[in-house]
Amino acid sequence: MRILQLCKKFPYPLKDGESIAVTYLAKAMNALGCEVTLLAMNTTKHPVQVPKVRHELSHYKSVYYTRLDNEVKALHAFLNLFSSDSYNISRFDNNAFRNKLRQVLKKQKFDIIQLESLYLTPYIDIIRQYSKAKIVLRAHNVEHEIWERMAENEEVAIRRWYLDYSARKLKKYEIDQLETIDMLVPISSVDHHKFLSLGFKGHSYPMPIGLEMSDFPFQRVEEDSALSVSFIGSLDWMPNLEALNWFLDQVWPMVIATFPRLKLFVAGRNCPDWIRNLQVENLEVVGEVESSTRFLSEHPISVVPILSGSGMRAKILEAMALGRVVVTSTVGLEGIPAKDKEHVLIADTPEAFLRSFTFCHRHKRHLPSISDKARGLTEEYFDHIEIARQLIAAYEGTMV
Repeated sequence: MRILQLCKKFPYPLKDGESIAVTYLAKAMNALGCEVTLLAMNTTKHPVQVPKVRHELSHYKSVYYTRLDNEVKALHAFLNLFSSDSYNISRFDNNAFRNKLRQVLKKQKFDIIQLESLYLTPYIDIIRQYSKAKIVLRAHNVEHEIWERMAENEEVAIRRWYLDYSARKLKKYEIDQLETIDMLVPISSVDHHKFLSLGFKGHSYPMPIGLEMSDFPFQRVEEDSALSVSFIGSLDWMPNLEALNWFLDQVWPMVIATFPRLKLFVAGRNCPDWIRNLQVENLEVVGEVESSTRFLSEHPISVVPILSGSGMRAKILEAMALGRVVVTSTVGLEGIPAKDKEHVLIADTPEAFLRSFTFCHRHKRHLPSISDKARGLTEEYFDHIEIARQLIAAYEGTMV
């Protein structure tokens, strides 16, 4: 099977959930005999020196990319208020990418063209013109839902209005695009049902993020482990910033008042100065780290206090695969069939987060079991080869 992956940012190195999802699926498809080609945007927001990482991309038959300035421009965002178009989408509509896509489609034939997120749908017209391949939208999120949740959580009226306005335009665009694709691949069954509620009637195959388990060496949290806490995520993504800001403001002061020796370590690329300059007790901001697995492994507890995300949180899967004790919200856990106090600890309010940290300190005998079961769950449900095998079978069904 010949597959073309279209990506709105270069999917390496593995610094974020989307890159993890894209890369491990491509690796698994290649291992199962598919011929996978990549065409990606190399953005100013997440620039990659492609020649330096080509040795990591042997799972692709060919790799193509174009450059894109996707920084948010205040004037463009303001002028977009008077347009029916979604500014979120228009930032990724680019002539250089269109031309490169046209060249690739003229040069090669594909069975499947896999759009890695809604932001690639502006190119469907080019695909229809130059290819007979089936178009698959791999929906990493229900995109408008992220903005709706941020609007709900925003306390400043003008910001809440802007977020809600953006969400409404993005929702209309997202619903309209569901009519233009041949197959939908939501990242979870939760998102699958959300798309059905939006009116999607086509073929949908829910497929979670997969991991190559050998890349995540299990390290059990023992009863006598010295406890410390990690937070890791792209620090230029609004839901991550919202979550971290809320956690530091509402939760962390209560936690360290109860456990004054507990430390929180924050990592992530594109860390803004306001985070680096925070004067918060027992907080160390490490910024971008070379290896997320090494960073996570250094701290027995991983906190993911997400409030506004959608889709799946790859960092939760990574932490669970490594055997970390994950403390996260109900929103954070969407798409992951983990149970409270069995595989993870679930908290949605400041008081509930404090209870979770208290559990970690006062019931340490349960931590090894949570650690073991977290790893077991990821092995059972999120192995990238098995996930890819099922998706390939679904693709083959669309071509009968």
